[in-house]
Amino acid sequence: MVHLGIIEDDAEIRNTLVEFFNDQPGFTCVVTAGTVEAFMHTWENDVRLDIVLSDIGLPGESGIAGISQIKKRSPQCQVVMLTVYDDPDRIFQALCAGATGYLLKQTPLLKIKEGLLSLNEGGAPMSPGIARKVVAYFNPKTPDTIPLKITPREAQVVQAIEEGLTNKEVAIRLGISLETVKSHIKSIYQKLEVNSRHAIIRGKY
Repeated sequence: MVHLGIIEDDAEIRNTLVEFFNDQPGFTCVVTAGTVEAFMHTWENDVRLDIVLSDIGLPGESGIAGISQIKKRSPQCQVVMLTVYDDPDRIFQALCAGATGYLLKQTPLLKIKEGLLSLNEGGAPMSPGIARKVVAYFNPKTPDTIPLKITPREAQVVQAIEEGLTNKEVAIRLGISLETVKSHIKSIYQKLEVNSRHAIIRGKY
């Protein structure tokens, strides 16, 4: 029996998860709450938890900050993030904090269940898009693989876009103005013959 905890501030989503997993053989939801603080307060010391499914964007402490608290209370408990966030920064903050999985909220319930079951076999459940970003992080695109028709500065902008940075974050990283970033992106679109950031991220050029 998998003893499951759920941290989710959206009551409708939380209730859907609780009802689904309580109906699944081999699962029981024993602690649920809308915040990390409430979850830790509700979780009594003699209650065993095998897995905690946690959102990231929560009122009060974030789900990432909650990982260390959960691990401190129960080192064997595994934490899987269930979130709308798919940017590299949050992914790696969560994994470095000790999360053993990272799933997006659009993941079908049965796929979430499969992911949690895979933990018992040493798996690390991740949505396909998240897994691709993890692979890309360890195999970054080098300037040599970016079309030569764009400038070195534009290549830096492309790299930043592929990492999921916003225009403002790109400006901060490169030490240039927001308007300059927008100008570079417009030039990149024209040179690479694309019309969206998504096309750049997918490498459609």
